[in-house]
Amino acid sequence: MGNPVFGHQRDEVQFWRRLVKQSLSLAPTPFYLFSTEPISQALEELRVIEKGLPIPVRHWLSCKTQPVRPLLDWWRRRGGSIEVVSEFEFLAALKEGFPPERILVNGPAKNRWLPRQSVRGILVNFDSWNEARALLSLAKKLDWTVGVRCHTGEEFDPEHSEFPTQFGMQADEALAALRNLKRADVRLEIIHFHLRTNVRSPQIYARAIDEVARICEMAKFNPKYLDCGGGYPPHHVVSHGGHRYDAEFDLVKLSRAYEIAARKFPDLRELWLENGRFVSARSGVLVMRVWDVKERKNLRQLICDGGRTMNALISSWEMHEIFSVPKRGGPTCLTAVCGPTCMAFDQLARQRMSRQVRAGDYLVWMDAGAYHVPWETRFSHGYSAVLWHEGNRLRLVRRSETFESWWDQWR
Repeated sequence: MGNPVFGHQRDEVQFWRRLVKQSLSLAPTPFYLFSTEPISQALEELRVIEKGLPIPVRHWLSCKTQPVRPLLDWWRRRGGSIEVVSEFEFLAALKEGFPPERILVNGPAKNRWLPRQSVRGILVNFDSWNEARALLSLAKKLDWTVGVRCHTGEEFDPEHSEFPTQFGMQADEALAALRNLKRADVRLEIIHFHLRTNVRSPQIYARAIDEVARICEMAKFNPKYLDCGGGYPPHHVVSHGGHRYDAEFDLVKLSRAYEIAARKFPDLRELWLENGRFVSARSGVLVMRVWDVKERKNLRQLICDGGRTMNALISSWEMHEIFSVPKRGGPTCLTAVCGPTCMAFDQLARQRMSRQVRAGDYLVWMDAGAYHVPWETRFSHGYSAVLWHEGNRLRLVRRSETFESWWDQWR
C-alpha cells in the first residue's frame, strides 16, 4: 500500500516512480508529467454510472482543467466531446479538430466573444437572460443547440457558503428564460447545472436535479439533454484538516440518483457529465529537485526548484502525497517542502517525511493533473516543462520557458 493517509495503492506509486525515472533525462526540473493511463482508469470507474442508466452518458472533457494540447488530441481521437468556457479554449478545440457538434460552450458573458466566432452547429448553455438575448439571433442563424444553466440552491461560494456563486439563473430567471427561448423558436434542448468542486455526497446532486426538474415542469420544457456539470471529488486528495474529500462519495449511489432523475425528464436522450478533477487530477505529477536543506528547531525545510507559488497554487487548501526519487526510508520528521521564490507563502507541504531526503533528491507531488498548468505562474521564473506519456511513448511536449521568451514579451 501507499501512504494510508492518502490511500494510493502501491502500484500507483510504482507507476509514477518508473515514469519519473525515465523522464529525468528529458527535461530539467521542475516539470509536469502527464499520462493517459490514469484518465482511462477514471473513465472505466465512471462506467458504473452508465450501467445503471437506461440512456447513454456522455463524458465531456473539461478543457479548463488541463488545457494540454496532447490531451485534446488524444480525447478527440477516441471520439470524445469537449467543454470550453473561454474564447481561447474554443479556438483550441477547433484547432485540434473537434467537430462543432462535439463542442459545448459554457461560462459567463459569452456574448462578449462568441459573436467573433461564427461557427455553425455548436452547443451553448446560456448563463443569463442578458447573454441569451444578445446571442439569440446568432443562435438561430447558425443553428446552435442551446440550453439554460440553472443556479440551484446547492450552488454556493465554497469559501463563504452564505453567498451564491455568480453563475447561472435562479429559478424565476431560468423559468422566464426557458419560456422566452421557446417562443423564439431556437433549438432549445439542454438543461444544465453545475454545483462546485469536491461535492461530497450523491444526495447533493439528487436535490439539485429535483430543483431543475421542477423548473422544467413549470416551463413545460422537456429537455433532451440533462447536463449535470462536474464536481466529483478526486481520489487521494486530503484537506488540511486531514479529511479525504471523497470519503462520503459513492458512484453506485450516485448512479441510482441519476436513474431516478431520468424518470423526471420524459424525453431525455443523454446524461452529460463534465468532471474535470475526478478524471484528470490523477493523470499528472509535479517533479521538483531539492536544492537545499535547512534544519530548524521544530521543522526540517527542503528548498526545491518548484513549489506552490509557481506550480501548485491548489496546495494552499489541500494536501497531496509526496514521494522521493531515490526512495528514502528510516525515521521521519515534520518537513516543509518549499519552493524557490522569495515568498513565505511558497510552501508546497508541511508533513512528515524521511530525514534521509537530501539536496539533489527529486520530490514527486502526486495528483497534479487538474488546474496546475492553467494556474501556473511566472513569479521570478518561467513556465515549467511538460512531458506526456501515451502508450509506450514518453515525450517532451513543452520546453521550460527561457529567459528570452519570459522577458521579451514586453515592448
